[in-house]
Amino acid sequence: MGHRSRHGRKVSEPSREHLFVLRETRPQSPPLIPEMRLRLADEAMSLWQATEADLGRMGLPPPFWAFAWAGGQALARHLLDHREIVRDKRILDFASGSGIVAIAAGLAGARKVVAADIDPYARAAILVNAADNGVEVEASEIDYLDRGAGDFDVVLAGDVFYERPMAARVEPFLRASQMAGLAVLFGDPGRAYLPTTGVAPLATYDVPVSRAIEDRDIRTTRVWRFT
Repeated sequence: MGHRSRHGRKVSEPSREHLFVLRETRPQSPPLIPEMRLRLADEAMSLWQATEADLGRMGLPPPFWAFAWAGGQALARHLLDHREIVRDKRILDFASGSGIVAIAAGLAGARKVVAADIDPYARAAILVNAADNGVEVEASEIDYLDRGAGDFDVVLAGDVFYERPMAARVEPFLRASQMAGLAVLFGDPGRAYLPTTGVAPLATYDVPVSRAIEDRDIRTTRVWRFT
């Protein structure tokens, strides 16, 4: 149930996920994108435990949305430095997480930005982060792996090749999107299931990362396209 503002407009009550994001994270600037502010976590395990406690069940996936992963940082930086890639275009940011890439696309002048993620906490974080950065982003729960990306001009993905089942579904989706005439870019720091054939690097960045989620302080990360 919502309430009305002093101007008479109906205002929705914040969701549990929205309140959780505000409570468990703090505004920070990702190292490679100092002009952006995101709600991020300082430590992985405590947030993971807090998420499980909030939902009342164990065995949930890690809170990927609460960290600025290397692939997302590199891709976001590339869009802000090469705004013509997304300017006036319809953008799908797949597996958006914190929304870092989607927000960069909005800041770079995209006409429409949809950030897709199946995690409701991620979608809440995306909306909070987009508002904090003054851009309009739609947070979608649609599984575009099944639907396809025909409604867009550009498909973006940051750090999606970290596990075999995910990679096995994402790679055909991204390749099919490019075959359909869409521009497809993805950021990856050399994850285990990064495609090894039919890809070409567009740019390379040394990305500062947190030891809370990585085993080092810097990850050399590339922005890739399919050939």
